[in-house]
Amino acid sequence: MTRTLRIGLAVLAAAVLFAAGFVTGQNKFGQPKTVIHVVAVKFKADSTPEAQQKALQGVLDVAAKMPGIKNVWIKSTRVQPQGYSAAFVIEFADRAAADAYAESPLRNDWFNKVYNPIREESRSFQITNP
Repeated sequence: MTRTLRIGLAVLAAAVLFAAGFVTGQNKFGQPKTVIHVVAVKFKADSTPEAQQKALQGVLDVAAKMPGIKNVWIKSTRVQPQGYSAAFVIEFADRAAADAYAESPLRNDWFNKVYNPIREESRSFQITNP
């Protein structure tokens, strides 16, 4: 194999590797049909950090017992508007699972006994794809 041929093959191999890396690195995303429930929370000023953590842990506890919940997030990294200090997200498999959660005695028990007594206000959104 001649030196020119080796250099040509090396350049070709480098170009193929670059192209493969470029294609692989493209931002690819999906649009799942799940329902995402996002809640931003403003806790009452006199609520303790322990009570706030118990309220967020309650989201996990309820989710562990409810069918149709795919994922839960409870650690906030940024919450808006100002004054809101926590947020949580629940991903439901579908609209029926989200509706079942909203009407569930488990959820209502947590909401009324643990969460609502220390919640000053909250904003919630449910998001899905067409």
